[in-house]
Amino acid sequence: MNSREKILAAVRQNQPSFVELPPMQSPDNPGIPGEPTGSAEEEDLLLKNFQAVLESIGGTLFVVPGFGAIEKIVRERSVADARIVSTCPELSAVAEIDIRYKAPQELADIDLAIIRAHFGVAENAAVWVTEDLLPERALPFICEHLAVVLHRKDLVATMHDVYERIGSADYGFGVFIAGPSKTADIEQSLVLGAHGPGTMTVFLLDMDASDSQ
Repeated sequence: MNSREKILAAVRQNQPSFVELPPMQSPDNPGIPGEPTGSAEEEDLLLKNFQAVLESIGGTLFVVPGFGAIEKIVRERSVADARIVSTCPELSAVAEIDIRYKAPQELADIDLAIIRAHFGVAENAAVWVTEDLLPERALPFICEHLAVVLHRKDLVATMHDVYERIGSADYGFGVFIAGPSKTADIEQSLVLGAHGPGTMTVFLLDMDASDSQ
């Protein structure tokens, strides 16, 4: 028996016994919220927590009544001749909508990409995006600035709630995105936009909005 086989044998002999996973919602897990109540107070708390975390990691939140408000903000904040693309057909007045290309390199000059997300997580301000919402997987990472459109009713409290939703879902590609790209060195100097978007904006459609202008 060589050294590798001895190590693997020792690992097998010293594995802990299997135990049942605890229930997602239980008195033993006080940090996990109970079933959503749908109350206005709960919705306000989710929004407040999501915004606080998003801003703490360098992101920006706009609560908007519809796509007309998003279009107005994009026009006001974009520089002349900026290349803007979007997966939202409602924003065709300010962005390219058909963004399928032969190679990701053709997306390299995008100033702003506006995409949709399935839902956002209040505890870490991450948004969940799968391939059915992305014509190109590279899109949210190759652009200079990223904006995400999310409905307010699709905010959840924790990652536990997320996996209750996506645990049995069928998708080929999925990604959590939280804030702009960032990195930090040994001197604790934080740099935003080091290897991806320099900013991340979330447009949160109000619950009463009809997703129209």
